[in-house]
Amino acid sequence: MINLNGMKAFAEGGNRKCYINPNNPKRCLKVLHEDLLENLQKNSAWYKRLGNNDDLDDNLRERKAYDQKAIRSPIDSSIWDHLAKWYGMVETTLGPASETELIINEGEISETLETYLFREGLTPEIKKALSTFEIWLRTHLVLTKNIIPHNVVIKKDNGLLILKIIDGLGSKSFIPLPEYSKFFAKIYVERRIKLMWSRIHWDLTGRVGNWK
Repeated sequence: MINLNGMKAFAEGGNRKCYINPNNPKRCLKVLHEDLLENLQKNSAWYKRLGNNDDLDDNLRERKAYDQKAIRSPIDSSIWDHLAKWYGMVETTLGPASETELIINEGEISETLETYLFREGLTPEIKKALSTFEIWLRTHLVLTKNIIPHNVVIKKDNGLLILKIIDGLGSKSFIPLPEYSKFFAKIYVERRIKLMWSRIHWDLTGRVGNWK
């Protein structure tokens, strides 16, 4: 069991906290907030409360998302060019954790695309990175939820900026056709790319109105 007692999370979302693995500083441990599942289940619709917590647990959803066909049976190793690697579930003193690759630049945890955009805007360098990212999405047909800039980090490699997804994998489709059909996967991915740009422009123009 990995001891996280007394450690400070380096990032925190609505459902999980992120810690550096004390046994391997190149890996991230994502732990659910205390009592999260119990509170989510209490506030869920009555028919959802009849089942188990698997659909409410971000870590279990992440495990399922990494098991999608595009990642499980990739075209080639370039599947990891824009995706943090996943190492499985591990036990910690704060509860089960999803263990993923920690993206680092010169000893520092990589900043998010959101942080970069708010500081620098749509620079030529980040536009190129986004274009390469789009090509990767279309090539591998990786299924993601809406691509939000704070769920993507920037890896620096020989002067290039490389976008890496660290959260938000999985399909949003109620009927999972993109998971089984390449035709529907292409449509789905194009929709995610369009919404990604909509979100970026919304972020950079003051977040007025609805970005979807």
